[in-house]
Amino acid sequence: MFSLETTPRFDDELLVILDFIALDSPRRALEFYDTLMIKLNNIPENPFMYRKRENMEDTRELIYKGYTIPIYIDEEKKKLFILGIFNQNLWE
Repeated sequence: MFSLETTPRFDDELLVILDFIALDSPRRALEFYDTLMIKLNNIPENPFMYRKRENMEDTRELIYKGYTIPIYIDEEKKKLFILGIFNQNLWE
């Protein structure tokens, strides 16, 4: 099984999203976070079930509530890296 790590970029982008949701409803922001963490923690069981990111063989994408979460798979080290989280805007 793979280990899972988030990147500082993901952490920063997630905080911006949570702050935005919390402006409307702190409860919804907490629910968003809790459910997302459950989904992320399930990724190591089968990281290859997620769709491939275009032109990136070793990167998959989890889609959650309209947000795209790219996941880099390092098969050699058996590590998964959550690279970021975005919605509709281009992510580089």
